[in-house]
Amino acid sequence: MWNRRRANGLLLAEIFLAFVVLFVVGSVGLFNWRNYQEPMGFSYDNVWSIDLDAGTQPRADQFATLQTVLRQLRGTPGVVSVSRTASNTPFSGSDNTTWLETEKGGIKQSVEDVNYYEATIELREVMGVQMREGRWFDHRDEAATRTPVVITQLLRDKLFGPGASVVGKRISNRKAEWQVVGVSGAYRADGELQEPRPAMFVYLSPDDTTRARNTLLVKVRPGSGAALEKKISADIRSAGTTWSSNVRALAEQRLTQLKFGLVLPVILGVVCLFLIINVALGLFGVLWLNISRRRGEIGVRRAMGATAGNISRQVLGEILVLTTFGLGLGLLVAVQFPLLGVFSVESGIYFTAMLLAAGVLYLLAVACALYPSRLAAGIQPAVALREE
Repeated sequence: MWNRRRANGLLLAEIFLAFVVLFVVGSVGLFNWRNYQEPMGFSYDNVWSIDLDAGTQPRADQFATLQTVLRQLRGTPGVVSVSRTASNTPFSGSDNTTWLETEKGGIKQSVEDVNYYEATIELREVMGVQMREGRWFDHRDEAATRTPVVITQLLRDKLFGPGASVVGKRISNRKAEWQVVGVSGAYRADGELQEPRPAMFVYLSPDDTTRARNTLLVKVRPGSGAALEKKISADIRSAGTTWSSNVRALAEQRLTQLKFGLVLPVILGVVCLFLIINVALGLFGVLWLNISRRRGEIGVRRAMGATAGNISRQVLGEILVLTTFGLGLGLLVAVQFPLLGVFSVESGIYFTAMLLAAGVLYLLAVACALYPSRLAAGIQPAVALREE
């Protein structure tokens, strides 16, 4: 009896631990999958990021050299378009965020954690940004009295409400005020595994000498490779003897970021797989032990008229009850996640992960109980009683 209780207790602990790990893996997996399904909103193929370093050149002379670099790049065969931007390029792992507010119906609305991007007229062509309302930047904006911005659809919905017409509206924070000239689709520079965040593009004039001096985004022709990269680096060195550059393809940066983002889910998945195998072996072993030690009891029940189906259902019911106790303990832990906001994801993802984890463990319990229950149902009363 003590051995049975100890085996059941260990199995209960394994089911509890397996449920918690399955729940965590399910939550992370569902969160990443939902994010992966969302559109990126731009094209990263055939786009290179170039980080510039002026070295020891005096700062007063750097902008003139930058203009020379831009002219050379735009005249380079194989280069389609070039845009200045800040260092928070797609998949770079660099963030530049702000908070915004506006007035709606006499009430101030605010949004925090907004991605902030410096954008020239050429950025739309380089990145393939899709417009939903209004327009992208053009040369008319050079004479604007208030800095123009293009906001993403997600920011529009959070700040003004879904479907609101926002062209001409003003947005601000404590440091600056901007005027909206257009609404774009998504722009998920953080990568496809990250939750979509609201974003804004702030107009960067060609004559702006203070912002976005060290990073370029370059659209190249398909098939461009090391030869073009070498020429670009040489042209930059020729424009400024102290200048150096680092050229990286966005497609390669995306792949690196994606692999890094999948490390935790893969590790959790491997741990979860080993736990599930351990639980399956435990379930099978406990059932086998119970049947071996209860052959006399089963024989008496058969002698009193219990059918094979009754015996099978008894064995299956006992293992499902044991599984339910383990799941109940796991649920006490799992419900704390949405209450405490552990992963900062929607509550629906947590509850879906709970259902999936419970479903997997119940299916596992049924699968492990099928063969032992058939063995128990096949015990003959006379043989079992004689052995006892």
